[in-house]
Amino acid sequence: MAKIMIVEDEVVIRQLISEELAKWKFEVFQTTDFNEVLNDFEREQPQLVLLDINLPVFDGYYWCQQIRAVSKVPIIFISSRNTNMDQIMAMNMGADDYITKPFQVDILVAKINALLRRSYNYVEGGETLSHNGITLNMDNSSMAINGQVIDLSKNEYRLLFILMKQHGKILSREKLLRALWDDERFVDDNTLTVNINRLRRKIQQAGIDEYIQTKVGQGYIIP
Repeated sequence: MAKIMIVEDEVVIRQLISEELAKWKFEVFQTTDFNEVLNDFEREQPQLVLLDINLPVFDGYYWCQQIRAVSKVPIIFISSRNTNMDQIMAMNMGADDYITKPFQVDILVAKINALLRRSYNYVEGGETLSHNGITLNMDNSSMAINGQVIDLSKNEYRLLFILMKQHGKILSREKLLRALWDDERFVDDNTLTVNINRLRRKIQQAGIDEYIQTKVGQGYIIP
């Protein structure tokens, strides 16, 4: 279980992020004394830091530098400041990613998971995930249906993981694109369709029909 440290002085936002991360089985530590950010970091030893820029006493840039002086832990800035200069400064200070407020929490979770995978070869949520006849093996990116093991591409695996993890919810094409690629503006929308169709075909060939359903004008859902 990865530990996430949240350095955010807006209590409502901090609590919202904390509650959402807990649903994804992350351990969460919330900094509340903004004079003690580095001490909290060294004591808690998190695997990732979420860091606001506008903080009491010292800003997020300062604390990013302090953390970078002692650790290479992944850092994501979360801020209402959305200028190019702010993002450039954050990256120059050692941040790994930057997300502007207001943001969708599921996009933040996707970015966290992507950074953890790159940094620690981390697998979200445990070894397997099962729902309605499919077991997703998160150690080797395969799925098992009726005793048959089927290999998945990286994107097929990520799509199935996201849809299974949030089964019963309609996920828009935009959310899926953002979860798979950091900036969906540079991805042909047809790429998502191709990956969904390949995944559906593999599931159908293994004996399960209509596992991933299309909601016209809304997105995709696993009931």
